[in-house]
Amino acid sequence: MPDRLIRPASGGFILASLLLALLLALMPVGRVPWAPDPLALVLVFWAVHAPRRVGLGVAFIFGLALDVHQAALLGQHALAYAVLVYGAIMLHRRVRWFASLSQALHLLPLFAAAHLIVLALRMLGGAPFPGWQALAAPLIEAVLWPFVGALLQAPQRRAAGAGVGVGRKR
Repeated sequence: MPDRLIRPASGGFILASLLLALLLALMPVGRVPWAPDPLALVLVFWAVHAPRRVGLGVAFIFGLALDVHQAALLGQHALAYAVLVYGAIMLHRRVRWFASLSQALHLLPLFAAAHLIVLALRMLGGAPFPGWQALAAPLIEAVLWPFVGALLQAPQRRAAGAGVGVGRKR
């Protein structure tokens, strides 16, 4: 664990980060199968760091929003995000003790499972196999995990001497 104190995230910041990740996921980047899913990264981050605020319901609703926007099989992202967040909540106590790179290795199977769920449901719906480059997306998400974690924890970090002199006016 880092030696800095982390304040709890405000509900507004959590919602803003999820909405920004949804907007990034809605951007038309073409049909690139290896593109990472920013919404999955942010959902997992908050499921690990604030599991009481971001749970299965939030993941399901954001997944439905993504399904509606992509005109995809309704529920494929909702199911994948619900499984992803469930796994992250199950691992959240253990994962928080590790450094960022070890966290990424622990979360890699979750990212892979979410992508495999979406891929399997798309293929059951009649879509063609996108190619083996689709396996790169969970790897890219695992590589991005330390950066997303640092970015989303930055507003909550308190300086080492910030708690000294509480109640004193400056």
